[in-house]
Amino acid sequence: MLRLSVLALAAASFAVAGCDGRVAPAVAADAAAPTSFGSVVERGRYLAAIMDCGGCHNAGSFSPRPDAGYLQGAEVGHEVPGMGIFYPPNLTPHPEVGLGRWSVEQIAAAIRSGRRPDGRELAPAMPWRAYSALSDEDALALATYLKSLPPSSHRVAAPATPETAPRPYLTMRSPASAAGGR
Repeated sequence: MLRLSVLALAAASFAVAGCDGRVAPAVAADAAAPTSFGSVVERGRYLAAIMDCGGCHNAGSFSPRPDAGYLQGAEVGHEVPGMGIFYPPNLTPHPEVGLGRWSVEQIAAAIRSGRRPDGRELAPAMPWRAYSALSDEDALALATYLKSLPPSSHRVAAPATPETAPRPYLTMRSPASAAGGR
């Protein structure tokens, strides 16, 4: 019972703090999202911030330095039990280790469909199902912003199994699976 209580408390903390463990600052009730932007890139920057892309894709995500390596790919992986460990990729336009060879349209399509240009499905931790509701304009603005970032040569680990994955990685389990249930 204690184990389930600890897991429930951890899950509640995760939900309140966000996926990167930081508590979001309070937003005034009368604060509104900007309705106009000076450029498509500014709109994309705004979307990347409110969609918390850095919460997973920063090199320092899930570390004492969560803002390190902005969108350069994470050092900490996510285990999906039964599927493997996935490391959030480098989202900069580096041609070898980032999105440099993808077009703006391919990036926008992947964000909304959960499929890479080569047909491979994105890791289950990527919330593409929620992002599928983005308008064409917003998806293209986000992709344009990612293409505007300085390229980073930061390479992340490839998908792996628990036996071959570099450490560290996180494993999320439901209370039922942690207790040996379904």
